[in-house]
Amino acid sequence: MGMLTEERQQVELLAKKIRRDTLFAIKKMGQGHLGGSLSIVELLAVLYGKQMTINPKQPLWENRDRLVLSKGHAGAALYSALANTGFFDRELLETLNEGGTSLPSHPDRNKTPGIDATTGSLGQGTSMAAGIATGLRLSQSENYVYLIVGDGELNEGQCWEAFQYIAHAKLTHCIVIIDENKKQLDGTTEEILTPFDLAEKMKAFGFYVSKAKGADLLAIDQAIQQSKEIEDQAVCIILDSIKGQGIPYFEELADNHSVKFNSEEVNQAAERALAELEREIKEMEE
Repeated sequence: MGMLTEERQQVELLAKKIRRDTLFAIKKMGQGHLGGSLSIVELLAVLYGKQMTINPKQPLWENRDRLVLSKGHAGAALYSALANTGFFDRELLETLNEGGTSLPSHPDRNKTPGIDATTGSLGQGTSMAAGIATGLRLSQSENYVYLIVGDGELNEGQCWEAFQYIAHAKLTHCIVIIDENKKQLDGTTEEILTPFDLAEKMKAFGFYVSKAKGADLLAIDQAIQQSKEIEDQAVCIILDSIKGQGIPYFEELADNHSVKFNSEEVNQAAERALAELEREIKEMEE
């Protein structure tokens, strides 16, 4: 089922809140992985606003869906999604990566309500998701595992080992989502290690593959819904996203993988974006 008008508005509002709080938290910290956090904002809004079975009041609820953010450096975006769906108080976002915080820069399932897997060492989340999905199948659970993996992260061989297993076992309830924002730490993915055609590669591994624009809430929702209808094949969604997505200044910033808020220009751009997002949120809530 597609999104109803009211449902779409709520998911769009959630996306704006996630983007605002992600930028706010990283700006307050002074630096952080803004580009890759912003590129998954709409995806997280669809997941937490519509597609996932969750219970914010019971983060460890046995019948919940699980999310594995293998690209753990985008933790700020995930925290913002969790805060805005009731897993913990939004004020905690101000403590991102501070000493003693429950919100370390990379997700830690032992510290943060709503985090299902500790991630950050690139590639490892793919194997974790495969293991969780296998465990759920063995326990005859119908819940889903959503795996978010970065395109630069696919340089890690472990990803392809996990994908081969997921395809072999036909883990249809492990939905692999590749965030193809086309940039990584040291440059573009084409410059660092040519990715070739990710969709064709995943098909060759045995996956049913669909694509969605990273900023298109309806397309993302449709791709996830379509993946859930596949019963005899592993599934993968290629998210055609932009590093710094949703804020033109940061989309165009060359070094937007990890942004340092150490110049007047960058700080002013962030302030303008925060003000605009706040205005849009207020209008939608009214």
